Amino acid sequence: MTGSLRHPGKRVVIAAGGGGDPIGTAVVAHALYPDRPVVMLSYSWERLVVDPVPGPRAAADFTGLRHLTPHVPLFTPDTRPVAPAGSTLPRLSAELASDIGLLDPYGGVPGLARQIQEVVEHHGAGRVDVVDVGGDVLARGDEPTLLSPLPDALVVAACATAGVATRVHVAGPGLDGEIPEEVLSPRLGDDTFTLTAEHCRAVSGVFDWHPSEASALLAAAAGGLRGGCLVRDTSRPVPLTRTSAAVFRLPLATVLSLNRLAHALYARQCPTLRDAEHVALRVCGFDEVQRERDRAAELRSGVGDGAPGGGVRGALAALDAWAAGVTARHPTARYATFRCAAEGLGLRGRDAVEFRSRLTRVRPDLHAAPLLRLPTGAARG
Repeated sequence: MTGSLRHPGKRVVIAAGGGGDPIGTAVVAHALYPDRPVVMLSYSWERLVVDPVPGPRAAADFTGLRHLTPHVPLFTPDTRPVAPAGSTLPRLSAELASDIGLLDPYGGVPGLARQIQEVVEHHGAGRVDVVDVGGDVLARGDEPTLLSPLPDALVVAACATAGVATRVHVAGPGLDGEIPEEVLSPRLGDDTFTLTAEHCRAVSGVFDWHPSEASALLAAAAGGLRGGCLVRDTSRPVPLTRTSAAVFRLPLATVLSLNRLAHALYARQCPTLRDAEHVALRVCGFDEVQRERDRAAELRSGVGDGAPGGGVRGALAALDAWAAGVTARHPTARYATFRCAAEGLGLRGRDAVEFRSRLTRVRPDLHAAPLLRLPTGAARG
């Protein structure tokens, strides 16, 4: 057991978006509370490269959980996902030395609100801090590049329902590749602080194995890297700017007024995830969980997986040619995430992790931690 039950008074932070958001949330929590312990709440809702089962995971998808409160299970060193499901949260909980409780969206807005209320009351916390890496928590819902608004919107609606004092933190505007920084800028306000490399020190080793791109970009920006970075699933490099290392704080009411999906979920008090999906379809024009189901079916059938093979050795040999191709299409790119490069070269899973490990050994000049510096011969010089 991680010890939460023996330490009342912890700060409560919520990783709003699932995926790699717990990493960025840990960084922000360290900046906010350098001398205070925290308990983090997070979905286990990850990309199919981690979890081949579409949608979020519930408590029944794990063994070895302990209960922090009656409705909030806690990850422990013994927690394991039940195959075929996958999750990075058990390992993150161990490596970040952090108590991480599982948010379960299958109970809809009321269920999430009950979880948040229980943890706040258990620790005597006066408020919660919600963290979103990238900024789609501020999405109106009609942005053409928006991909995954539902997890964030459910958290916002649940915090409003719980009636708990809440601050929302947008870390690294635009870094998730969904809503560009320049589009988000008018919505951010001026209550801000800047992350540094020191804030990221505790998570630096996580990027050796975790496929998160947005949190890796946040750490890169905090460490001073600037320039375009290639990521998966976008048609343009994500720019690393001074603002990329910034965290913007907004009142919950402001976020609720901007996020039309969160407002609709709150107004309707959607009792199940399926009901929330229907609302998302009406507000945003798409259902991201159904997209995951469709993509999972494609992957099972082999559709859309035409990347070249050759294993790790072949990928290393093909790196310069791959980089030349992508930089010809994207002249502003100076970096790539290791996940982008690995998958572009046909690697996934353990091969992608091994690719990173071997590349940093044989070509250390290309390692701009936690990113890959594109070979200079492939770029414009």
